[in-house]
Amino acid sequence: MQQKRNIQIIEWEDLDKRKFYSFGVFMTMAIRATVYPATLIRTRLQVQKGKSLYSGTYDAFCKILRAEGLRGLYRGFMVTTFTLISGQAYITTYELVRKYVSNYSKDNTLKSLVAGGSASLVAQSITVPIDVISQQLMMQGQGEHLTRFKIKPETALEAKHPVFFGQTRNIIGQIFAADGIRGFYRGYVASLLTYIPNSAVWWPFYHFYAEQLSKMAPSDCPHLVLQAMAGPLAAATASTVTNPMDVIRARVQVEGRTSVTETFNQLIREEGFWGMTKGLSARIISSTPTAIVMVVGYETLKKLSLRPELVDSRHW
Repeated sequence: MQQKRNIQIIEWEDLDKRKFYSFGVFMTMAIRATVYPATLIRTRLQVQKGKSLYSGTYDAFCKILRAEGLRGLYRGFMVTTFTLISGQAYITTYELVRKYVSNYSKDNTLKSLVAGGSASLVAQSITVPIDVISQQLMMQGQGEHLTRFKIKPETALEAKHPVFFGQTRNIIGQIFAADGIRGFYRGYVASLLTYIPNSAVWWPFYHFYAEQLSKMAPSDCPHLVLQAMAGPLAAATASTVTNPMDVIRARVQVEGRTSVTETFNQLIREEGFWGMTKGLSARIISSTPTAIVMVVGYETLKKLSLRPELVDSRHW
């Protein structure tokens, strides 16, 4: 624990790991469910050419809700529940790397930068296949003409006896038939180039904003309030910095492209610089509640998971 900081940080060695992982699963699932519609909208906006389908985030929300109903905003959601594994891998890697780096440096920015990037590398290795499948499912409905794979009509037997995860199995079969195992890691490099910087930027800015807010806030202001404000600020900063690569990642994965450079060049050629900002507002909108829920949930999770003998020695 770094006592010199206004915002106290609960480190890995301070946690009761059993409580930490038990509560963590529920927190991760709540975050996914909250922001999934914005994630779906962002994906469709990034993949469409110009404004061929939607003129913006609000227009997309209205059109999807009107044409496909509430279920349309949650296409592919069940598949993303498997990211619970990557979520736990991310948290564990982040905390362990922070602990490791602290053996060589006490600088919190350095620890956050290295740990955030490392955590994203591990998580993306698990998440990319799930993303590839879920993004194809997100594009069904109004966006199906923008993707290579379309849900095949149900057979009479399937209609009579619905198959659990039937549409997911349908898409998985098409991806494997077209591209083999490599198809599930399409866009892996683009994902790493998007999410490693995003994670590496988010954590240092999160601690930076929390520190600055603590200097301006009254001394009796709860730390959790300051952290809840710092999270969205860090998320907006990281989203703005990494959005160009996120647009390219979405196109590579949905359109079946193989070259990041070629995708980038075509985007600039066809849509100019503004093409790199596609979906940014939806991304910030999705990242804001994510950041608030994640920060409040994660910091509360750590406090609830604090080892019993340390509870009375911590003041928030």
